[in-house]
Amino acid sequence: MGLTGGLASAGKAALLGMKIWEEEINAKGGLLGRPVKLIYYDDQSSPATVPGIFTKLLDIDKVDIVMGDYGTNLLAPAMPVVIQHKMTFFALFGLDVNKEFNYERYFSMVPTGGPDPSASFSKGFFEVAAAQNPKPKTLAIIAADAEFPHNAAIGARKNAKEAGLQVVYDKTYPPSTTDYTPIVRAIDAANADVVFSASYPPDAVGMTRAANEIGLKTKMFGGGLVGLQYASIKQQLGAQLNGIIVYDFWEPAPTLKFPGIDDFLKKYQAKAGAEGVDPLGFYLPPFAYANLQVMAAAVEATKGLDQEKLADWLHKNTIPTIVGDIKYGSNGEWAGPRVLTLQYHDVQGSDLEQWKTDSKQTILWPEQYATGKAKYPYTEAKK
Repeated sequence: MGLTGGLASAGKAALLGMKIWEEEINAKGGLLGRPVKLIYYDDQSSPATVPGIFTKLLDIDKVDIVMGDYGTNLLAPAMPVVIQHKMTFFALFGLDVNKEFNYERYFSMVPTGGPDPSASFSKGFFEVAAAQNPKPKTLAIIAADAEFPHNAAIGARKNAKEAGLQVVYDKTYPPSTTDYTPIVRAIDAANADVVFSASYPPDAVGMTRAANEIGLKTKMFGGGLVGLQYASIKQQLGAQLNGIIVYDFWEPAPTLKFPGIDDFLKKYQAKAGAEGVDPLGFYLPPFAYANLQVMAAAVEATKGLDQEKLADWLHKNTIPTIVGDIKYGSNGEWAGPRVLTLQYHDVQGSDLEQWKTDSKQTILWPEQYATGKAKYPYTEAKK
């Protein structure tokens, strides 16, 4: 788990969510009559550390179940090690990681499901674009040169074609980039009606700040900005978020109040201050907890730790969790996607209270979760 580096904000929050599950399951007697112990190491948010960590977990620690990591960039380098050991893999928030491996024991805990997860990720963003009047015609795509942004950009191109958008700018930038102003100036010069940015947390903050500083002229901006969902980053950016249209996986909306989610969040938020993690915990912690719920359901149903039996059971059953009922497709992704597309608006300052309801984040898509329509074009919101 990323406990330092660019993904630490989410990684530490996810770990707290998992520790809450650990406490609860052991209070009930554990699994298979044995206590459960989480064994974890800091990957420093660096893909280079991952193969060694997973090898240690499997060959030296000899864990019974292998879970993790958080994020596409960190899960991809773990796959060869997990496959070599023939383990069932409970992955957390990986975008289309299994597309090249086709590993039958891979199970992804992320709502970008269906047969084409990379397209599912941004489908709502482009559905909202197509619904604008007048309809936008041109698109700029900017992505970091890494696993997740590459996959997200692939999906964006597919959705753009379906939406009838002409791509006028399509480039990547090094993950080591720290100054995003030249990038945003180049995008602005392309004069695209829609700007899709696929970036991890440090980049997403940099892109958002640069877009505000130069006054990016576009009708829609956002799409794949990972990190804007974290409470700490929302506090940091404040009103700079206004107008951005981005994805999310869970919001405090009535349609997303699945059984157990409120109880979990109460426990999480009570511990978050002392742990120094995301004080709200809406984005990743519920899914980290749900990942363990899925694992436990499989272990209890098969009455053991046989990896083949676990995978077979998971492919055939629907599992109730605090993030809803989960059914897996043949590729190990959620059988049906549930990615939300929302817009930030009327954000003022860094007060966390404004984020405790869905009042500052209007869900635009999909229809069954939507709480409003696109009333705030990006450039208008900047004013």
